[in-house]
Amino acid sequence: MLFFYNLFFPLVFLFYLPGLIVKYIRRSGYKKTYFERFGIFGAARRRELKEWRGAVWLHAVSVGETNLTLPLLKAWAETEPDRKFILSTTTTTAQEIARNKTDPERVKVIFCPIDWCFFVWSAMRLIRPSKLVIFETELWPQLISSAKRSGAKLMLANTRISDHSFRGYRRFRFAIAPMLRKFDRICAQTELDRERLLAIAPGIESRVSVCGNIKFDQASPSGDGADFPALFGEQGITVLLAASTHSPEEPLILDAFMALQKEFPALRLVLVPRHAERGNDIEKMIRDRNLSYHRRSNDTGDKQGFAVLLADTTGELARLIKGADLIIMGKTLAGNDEGQNIIEPAVMGKPVVCGRQLKNFRQALDALVKGDAVLRIMKDDELTDAVRSLLADPDKRRELGERARAVMLKSRGALEKVLAELRE
Repeated sequence: MLFFYNLFFPLVFLFYLPGLIVKYIRRSGYKKTYFERFGIFGAARRRELKEWRGAVWLHAVSVGETNLTLPLLKAWAETEPDRKFILSTTTTTAQEIARNKTDPERVKVIFCPIDWCFFVWSAMRLIRPSKLVIFETELWPQLISSAKRSGAKLMLANTRISDHSFRGYRRFRFAIAPMLRKFDRICAQTELDRERLLAIAPGIESRVSVCGNIKFDQASPSGDGADFPALFGEQGITVLLAASTHSPEEPLILDAFMALQKEFPALRLVLVPRHAERGNDIEKMIRDRNLSYHRRSNDTGDKQGFAVLLADTTGELARLIKGADLIIMGKTLAGNDEGQNIIEPAVMGKPVVCGRQLKNFRQALDALVKGDAVLRIMKDDELTDAVRSLLADPDKRRELGERARAVMLKSRGALEKVLAELRE
């Protein structure tokens, strides 16, 4: 099976290569060592990684997984001071965050090679890890097979099987099940995730544990939140922040904002798209509505007194959320239902408005709904009224945020359980 995978991989990869090039050009982040994605390491880099042989290799795909990995990595390093670590990412934005937030004396940060045999072999021969820890459910046949053959223990951490993934994995279980059976330990988020893993790969019961979701253990970021009065050039404003939005949510949010600003003149909007490269498209939506705005990525638009801040940047979301008064959770509206990390604003005690369901954060949404700690709307046309109810009642906003923080504190404990499993 793996032979045919590698045989046909270059043909399939050619179809994805143009998109990969576009993302490389349009996305910000650290790009200096991007050719590591193709198994190409400079002489100095090769010497550096050879000295790290036997390290624990942790793989996080993008920004979300990287932010999830960092607290666990910190706790593991404190528990085992002599242990060496390698942290790999796929995206340039995640690479920049990983490099900025890790100690290079303890952690070497690399780009994860694209999953073709020659690329993966190049990295694996250099690193020869003692363990490979993959976060969420990033299953790459060649990476998994090469790590196993090198003698590394394989771990799957914070594993979640979404509704969509479960349907696909069951359909192709002949390929997925053998990969899952190569893992020595799998830390599932919920009992449902465990049941789905066992349905895909029967016989791995002893290797799958329910440990909870590490995201519940994330701490509110240290330091101050964004200084929005300074950014907008105005005092006495109320900031509505739309976090990690996806197409086509922005038109809905912009129209709701325009209607609300007539009633609440001090209201200002911050739009933070999940993918910063969509900035041009979103800027056009704002212009089409004749709204004054400032675009943060290239410092264009009005400098003060504007209505909308387009924060098409990376690595700033937590600080922006911390400074905002009210959050609209992205990827929950306008036909989107998978959700983004609703735990992040809840941990900070922020009042959150979201759509009917968050399939990728079902556990978090259920806990918040049960605790009356989120304002959930059933239909898109309820958005304006939902936000209006919170803007009109500051006490209601504050109480909603406080309940959200309390729910998150009660749900902690997964990080300790996962770390115990990974250290075995």
